[in-house]
Amino acid sequence: MEYWEKIKKEPLIIIPSFHYSIIPVERSMPKKKPPSRNPWAWVPSLYIAEGIPYTMAMMVSVVLYKRLGISNTDIALYTSWLYLPWVIKPLWSPFIDLFRTKRSWILGMQLLVGASLACIAFSIPSSRFFQCTLAFFWLMAFGSATHDTAADGFYMLGLTEPLQAAFLGVRTTFYRIATIVMQGGLVIFAGFLEEGGYDIPTAWSLTLTVVAGVMAVLFLYHFFILPFPAADHPAKRNPSISLTWEFLHIFGLFFRKKGIVGILAFFLFYRFAETQLVKIIAPFLLDPRSKGGLGLTTSELGIIYGTVGVIALLFGGLLGGYAIYRKGLKFWVWIMVCAVHLPDLVYVYVSQTMPENFYLINLCIAVEQFGYGFGFTAYTMFMIMVSEGEHKTVHYAISTGIMALGMMVPAMASGWLQEQLGYQNYFLWVMAATIPGFIVTGLVKIQPEFGKKKE
Repeated sequence: MEYWEKIKKEPLIIIPSFHYSIIPVERSMPKKKPPSRNPWAWVPSLYIAEGIPYTMAMMVSVVLYKRLGISNTDIALYTSWLYLPWVIKPLWSPFIDLFRTKRSWILGMQLLVGASLACIAFSIPSSRFFQCTLAFFWLMAFGSATHDTAADGFYMLGLTEPLQAAFLGVRTTFYRIATIVMQGGLVIFAGFLEEGGYDIPTAWSLTLTVVAGVMAVLFLYHFFILPFPAADHPAKRNPSISLTWEFLHIFGLFFRKKGIVGILAFFLFYRFAETQLVKIIAPFLLDPRSKGGLGLTTSELGIIYGTVGVIALLFGGLLGGYAIYRKGLKFWVWIMVCAVHLPDLVYVYVSQTMPENFYLINLCIAVEQFGYGFGFTAYTMFMIMVSEGEHKTVHYAISTGIMALGMMVPAMASGWLQEQLGYQNYFLWVMAATIPGFIVTGLVKIQPEFGKKKE
């Protein structure tokens, strides 16, 4: 009788079956957190959020400081230090696995990046803008590097293995779209504000405020849309093993890989010539012709380098990925090392001839960026090959950290070297710097079928 009295007080759910069953349920059923969502709802936006702060730190900061009157030496030195968080992120990447969920890390870092961008925007008009903005760029860079690790891990947890492969091109494409919008559209927007009567600090302060707003919108969107994968939880630890020992063990396994000397040389020197270019291209395009530059406006720079160049980079990367998918990394590696380095000759050409034809300059930048995008695919695939096996997430983070170190150190001196040599001689030096890239490619061994589609 007590059972039937309880039944009368509860709402009824009638479940059709071979017979009707009457099941009591609670009045307020707790709402379940979705363990998965359509990948199109969150993968593109997640990698847009990943691309924005990296592009701001590595590319847009160079243009910003050039427009604010900072010398090439200081620009190259101080903005190259912004690579450091990506260099040392392997040191704290295990903690992302051990504490809280990757979803929580993603949301927290997006909030930090947005706040840092807002602080940069407010600091630009100040008298000590260089020191203040650099400090907030540093904070943003640490948040961005942490976000990268959490997002890449979340991608693997939130998608099945077939979907991971299917959306690899999607995530790369939307990352590049973020680069185009920031390096191209954002710089063009700042140029329009400059030409519209705003002084340079105000124009860039307004521009950075817009980016901070975009990051705030992405944070709110992901707060509601990101799924809650069942596997997204802090990693279990053996309480008898200290955290320090466990970390050192995982870290040490990477450096005990077969052929590690050649692997490290490849990571550090494959892009050695590119590191000499990355901080100098924008100053070269912006500097007046009296100083050996091409004298472009801010908007023209956004079109040539930030839009046309990045689109060419994107298509080069897509073609490179497809080429490796068809024939494998070993087949293409020497063609790709040539594609990365030989198009650098366009900077020798434009610095010597000083063309004024806007379309010719676009074509030269597009050729170099397309070649770089195509050839860089070999570098990415090599990192994936090296990271295969146990602890591949941490080992991939170590690989990207060494890559960032190889970018940071040479780039720091590039501004000083350019000012000593002048643009014409500097680009000749860049061609000489391509030689190590060919040497280290000959030092590494690549699995014959790696990257090739399975028949």
